[in-house]
Amino acid sequence: MPPSRSHVFLVPGFFGFANLGEIRYFGHVRRFLLDAGEAAGTMPHVHAVHTPPTASLVVRARRLYEAIAAATTARDRVVVIGHSSGGLDARVLMAPGVDLGVSPRLVERVVRRVDTVVGVAVPYHGTPLAAAFGGALGAQLLQMLSLATLYVLRYGKLPLAVLLRLGAVIARLDRRLGMGTRLLEQLFSQLLADFTPDRRRAIERFFRAVRSDQALLHQLTPAAASILQATTTMRAGVRYGCVVTCARRPGLRTTLAAGMDASAQATHAIFVGLGRLARLDPDAALPRLTAVQSRAVRRAFGWVPGAHHSDGIVPTRSQVWGQVVAAVRADHLDVLGHFDDPDRTPPHYDWLCSGAGYTRRDFEDTWRRVMRFSRVGPAGARARAG
Repeated sequence: MPPSRSHVFLVPGFFGFANLGEIRYFGHVRRFLLDAGEAAGTMPHVHAVHTPPTASLVVRARRLYEAIAAATTARDRVVVIGHSSGGLDARVLMAPGVDLGVSPRLVERVVRRVDTVVGVAVPYHGTPLAAAFGGALGAQLLQMLSLATLYVLRYGKLPLAVLLRLGAVIARLDRRLGMGTRLLEQLFSQLLADFTPDRRRAIERFFRAVRSDQALLHQLTPAAASILQATTTMRAGVRYGCVVTCARRPGLRTTLAAGMDASAQATHAIFVGLGRLARLDPDAALPRLTAVQSRAVRRAFGWVPGAHHSDGIVPTRSQVWGQVVAAVRADHLDVLGHFDDPDRTPPHYDWLCSGAGYTRRDFEDTWRRVMRFSRVGPAGARARAG
């Protein structure tokens, strides 16, 4: 009988590509997990899950189920780590009695292999930004932001002219003035033209999939998330953890931290605009935290996050579910390794210049905590050996 193996499944967030050639969503995270596992003698099998970009949570959860079923056996041990809405995919899959349009017996057989679920910057209670991306203009803006992310991962930074015009769009959207979509179309075409023909075709296929199903955006609003919160419970015997991210409140300190580079300042302005849209309604009831969760975030930040705290995309208060594995000063993309460290191989490029001050040392510390909690590091090896 073959020995059991440890598998880690990385689930991307909304608009989350697993990879487009050399452009990889979890590239830095996967490399760190493999290197750290090899150094500890506990090399896990790490899989990046290909989920439909903005399809419904049920569709994405079914894809996660299929990925686990295809790559593991009943003897294997599975850890699922979801970033952003990828954590909700995992939550839906693990909910007792979930209907994925697949035989419940088969789903249960696969789900039993999962013993740990970690959510990283997950909108468990939704994000108001999802509502802002509704409608034709919002959907087009989200598409533009996704292409901009791909562009930064490939080329290091966006053209300054594009950044300034994109920032103007977000500023006007924030003030609810409204505008046409022609400018976004122009910016999109300008960025797409810089990719090779093969890469352009791959990106265009990706966005056709996005346009075909955008149910996820509606499910990420706080109102819709409250239904998910009320109808999905934790599965007995599974360890649930969360990595909570909180960027600094925009101001003089974050502006100075972004640096004097014009491109960095332009992306900081975009971060500020998105952060305003991601604030929770202070008049609504904030998601409740347990005493243990409150102590964990207070120990990390010095205070319990309120309605205005976010990582630029997801309210910090919305991210807490299960045990707090780490609470870090970071924006939504920092924790994936997308912070400024261009001299490292492979280089780290900062798309959202939030001024959070997240560094390579912070990145490694965050993911070591995730590995310890998931028992895929040295501590996990000792536990299994014992």
